[in-house]
Amino acid sequence: MPSSPYLQEITPENFETAIGLRVRPDQEHLVDPVVKSLAEAFVHPGVAWPRLICDDGEAVGFLMAFFDIDWTGERTDFRSGLWRLNIADGRQGRGYGRFAVRSVADEIRRRGGTRLTTTWHPGPDGPTGFYRALGFRPTGETSGSQTVGVLELD
Repeated sequence: MPSSPYLQEITPENFETAIGLRVRPDQEHLVDPVVKSLAEAFVHPGVAWPRLICDDGEAVGFLMAFFDIDWTGERTDFRSGLWRLNIADGRQGRGYGRFAVRSVADEIRRRGGTRLTTTWHPGPDGPTGFYRALGFRPTGETSGSQTVGVLELD
């Protein structure tokens, strides 16, 4: 019987597994390591939502969502979305990234949201094609050097 991916909270028991996840070496410049994400989650409680992506009892990736973040700092534009996505080296191309985005979309809907925002590094080695294939559209904004994209959740 095939297994299905699922999300797992980060706990003291799986912390070392979480921080040990690594993307492919050629992708390390595209996404921050899990340990940085967990530090950001610690200083943004109630906003950050870090989760391990597991399949058949094994950690295959990491995601961190954000909920109701003050996007511009002017208290007029609150957004929710995918903050970080790391799929482990050797585990890519198996649908775990799509599962992660779908899981974040489901959680945003559960909380009453209708849009999923994310950012990505543009360029030929970045994940633009992945996000575009899932229906994200660039907003024309940037966040640092990253493209800002949005997915409408109908």
